[in-house]
Parts: sequence; structure tokens; C-alpha cells
Amino acid sequence: MDILVIDDSRTVLTRLKRLVEHDGQATAAIFENPLAALDEARMRAFDLVLVDYNMPDMDGIAVIRQLRGIEHYAQVPIVMITSEVSDRVRLAALDAGATDFVDKRVGRIELKVRLRNLVRLAGAVRRLDDQASWLAGEIEKAVRTLREREAEIIFRLSLAVEYRDNDTGDHTWRVARYSQIMAEALGLDADLCRRVYLAAPLHDVGKVAIPDGVLLKPGRLDEEEFALIRTHAAIGKRILGGSTCALIGLAAEIAEAHHERWDGGGYPHGLSGTAIPLAARIVAVADVFDALTTQRPYKAAMPLDEARACIEAESGRHFDPACVAAFLSRWDEILAVSANASGRLRDIPFRIEPWARVPTLPREVPDAAAPRARHDEAA
Repeated sequence: MDILVIDDSRTVLTRLKRLVEHDGQATAAIFENPLAALDEARMRAFDLVLVDYNMPDMDGIAVIRQLRGIEHYAQVPIVMITSEVSDRVRLAALDAGATDFVDKRVGRIELKVRLRNLVRLAGAVRRLDDQASWLAGEIEKAVRTLREREAEIIFRLSLAVEYRDNDTGDHTWRVARYSQIMAEALGLDADLCRRVYLAAPLHDVGKVAIPDGVLLKPGRLDEEEFALIRTHAAIGKRILGGSTCALIGLAAEIAEAHHERWDGGGYPHGLSGTAIPLAARIVAVADVFDALTTQRPYKAAMPLDEARACIEAESGRHFDPACVAAFLSRWDEILAVSANASGRLRDIPFRIEPWARVPTLPREVPDAAAPRARHDEAA
């Protein structure tokens, strides 16, 4: 245990050092100059501080006040060693943060006992502080693990949805990354950007309730089938809604509203403008762009520049103009995501969770090569 002793008397310093080190439980660093002592305290974490009141350059009260301003010394016992007994000085020392007082005039035995008890107090405070730090670290690890597990479960659920609707799960990751890039460009805080990234892949979770005969139908949907496939937005909200988890709640908003249009012509509720949740407005751009630029059994991929022009043309009609502006402002990053998707994410220059490395999803779909309506774009 390390103890800092500050007194302008070399005799008093020597005496105090001998007493606190008597039991071999502590080591004392002694300073006659309070300014030098403060410099040392800023670099070294002492467990107990003994400070004189009457000193040149700076009195003990000023020293205590400065020590309490250093993060480590918020809870460390600081004791004033003084022969000054006036209430005014003691109150001022208490206001500055003094823990206790020791009178220089007491006998040797009493001083030895007081100092020994103070060393024990400092030891107890240190043990409590160490335990609190350990517990804080364990809690942080547990929370981090919980969040990672939560994120992995969500991502894997989204892959199950993609398995039903597309030939590859890369769509899931691309929509997530496009959405995250736009969220960052919009200036949203880092935590919200990450939640958008994690929640976006569940935008089509409601499609698990759509019969395969409709979802995977080769050819164009009739009106009844088209109405059925449009129900996936409301179904997604029913699947995810009501959760106490903020991340699931955000995913529910996205699932329900990502087919709403800025001009009010979307579904399921015909919302318009800022009545549409921001995360859903972001994902709407990402989802349509990826649908346009992805090759499917029923269509060729649209060139990236043409798809960009389509997104830009729909600003203020289908899409939130601010989201489109954010998308265009990060075009180079959008291109990087699109270009690297086929490489299974291994060359992406940003951190990707191991569980987000999308596996190949082989499927056996009858007549997979037959022409199909653009269900994902029309829906």
C-alpha cells in the first residue's frame, strides 16, 4: 500500500514515515513541497494521503481540494495532520474533502494507533475499489456478450428469411451495410447507426408467413396474390412488435414501414413524410437499390449508375430526400459494399462480426430458371 505524506518539516516527515511503515504493510513517499507532491500524485495512485495544514506556497486545504479534483482521489482517505484546532479550519478542510484530522500534539502511542487505523481504512477502501472495478469489468463483459448474442440471433433469423426469398443471403448483409452507411451520413449517433445495421436485415421477416406458391411463383402475380404478398409488412410488425428489446423494437418499425412512400403512396398505412420512422425511410432506399442491382433468376442486375439514377429520380416521391442525399454523399462506400459482396466480405476494410460472414444458401426451387415477377420490387 502506498501512502503520500506532505509536511514542510523534515522531522515530522521522518516521524510519520517511521510510524506508517512500522508494520510493513505500507510504504510512505514523503514531500516537503506540496507542489511536487501534487505532481507525484497525478502520476501515482496513492492509497492514503497525510497532509499538513500550515505550509509555504500552498496550505493543506488547497492541497486537499486539488487532490479531490484528480479522478483517482475521489474516494481515497485524505487526512489533515495539524495542530490547528479551530472550527473554521476544520470546516474548511471538510468542505475541501478531508476525511479526518490527526492532532500533531497527541502522544506517540495515540498517534501510532490513529495512523495504524487509517492505514487499515485505506486498505479496506482499496479492496472495495478493486472489487468494484472487477465487478464493473464483469458486468461490461456480460453486457457485451449479451449484445453480441442478441445481434447474432437477429442476423441468423434474417438469413432464414432470405433463404425463402432469394438465392443468396448476401442481400441481408448488403441492405444492413447500405443502411448503416446512410445512418452515419445522416449524423445519427454511433449506437443508433449500429442498431440500424443490426435491425435492417429483418425488414422482410413477415415473408415467412407468405405461402411458397405466391412468394416463389414463376411469372407475374395476380391482384389477389399481390395483395397477399403486401401483407408481409404488417405481419413483420406482428412478429416483432411488443418486444421490450430496443433493437427488436427498431426492427419492428422497419419491418412495418419500409414499403411506405415519402409521398404517401406506400403501404400498409399510407404514411407520408416524417410520419414514416426514420430507420424505415433509410432501409427503403437500401432495399430498393439492392433489388435493382442484384441478379435474380427472373431478371438481370441493373448497372450501378442506372440504379443510382433511379434512386435519385425518386427523391421526394418514393424516398426521403435527406436519405437519398445521404446515400449519394457516400457513393464510394456504397460501391465498395456492392463490389465486395461476392467476395463473402473477407476483403471489406471495416469490422465484420464473424457470424455476419454470410454462408452460401443453396436452394431447390422448382422451375427456378423460369421468368418470375419482380416480387421484391413490386412488393
